[in-house]
Amino acid sequence: MWQAEHVRARLSALYPQCQVEILGMTTRGDQILDRALSKVGGKGLFVKELEVAMAEGRADLAVHSLKDVPMDLPEGFSLAAILEREDPRDAFVSNDYASLADLPAGSVVGTSSLRRQSLIAARYPLLVIQPLRGNLDTRLGKLDRGDYAAIILAAAGLKRLGLEQRIRALLDPETSLPAAGQGAMAIEIAARADGVDLARLLAPLNHLATAQAVTAERKISKVFGGSCQVPLAAYATVDGAGMRLRAMVATPDGKRMASADVSGPVDQAGQLGLQVVQLLRDQDAAAILASCAVEPHA
Repeated sequence: MWQAEHVRARLSALYPQCQVEILGMTTRGDQILDRALSKVGGKGLFVKELEVAMAEGRADLAVHSLKDVPMDLPEGFSLAAILEREDPRDAFVSNDYASLADLPAGSVVGTSSLRRQSLIAARYPLLVIQPLRGNLDTRLGKLDRGDYAAIILAAAGLKRLGLEQRIRALLDPETSLPAAGQGAMAIEIAARADGVDLARLLAPLNHLATAQAVTAERKISKVFGGSCQVPLAAYATVDGAGMRLRAMVATPDGKRMASADVSGPVDQAGQLGLQVVQLLRDQDAAAILASCAVEPHA
């Protein structure tokens, strides 16, 4: 809802003559809270109902956390704008400890992400990692109740909701590589028959450097079947005319991992992506994915 209100404010500033209304919806991803996302269908759980509303003409656009958007959209749907990225890092949240390294052996860490699970397990094998679902208030409530010694959340969500003070430490991408699209918001639209060019109207909200980075990340994720069922990270940074693209795929227990790190011109992002894909394949990424019961795309 914060994201929808943010986009409404941006559009109202751009087009003061237009009335922008929010159609509040609850997706299946919000409703199913007793199981890990990797076991109930993954990313599409947060998107499908919104796409139905657009197809039925009840909504003109949908605002998503990009990391929740599937790599392949239904026919007739497209991403019209990628907004400037918030902090893409993971956040360590705890009432009693300052960092993952400070947690005693056997401490319970909560996360909803297989990617985070594998990265934590690889570095801190004596910690116990347990699923954590629900909105931010629910997750923080479980921490405060003592169900977990610490939880790992996206820094972007905490910052957007004014909860930055709960962050005890930010996990550096060198040790906790973000998910593809993490920290970025996307606006999805559907094909229309009334002649309204929503893509043109939304174009001023598109942030070029963010769009370039997350497009490269999502290409990596698409090749390797990126979803909530795969411990996969892909993170690109753009600095002027240059791009650095990093990626990782692992088993959930963190015992097998492939990683890649390449740099080059941002206008050759596609080639950089192919280099990353090949480097991961050279490290037997296919076998790692097979152990997760997911096959890479051709």
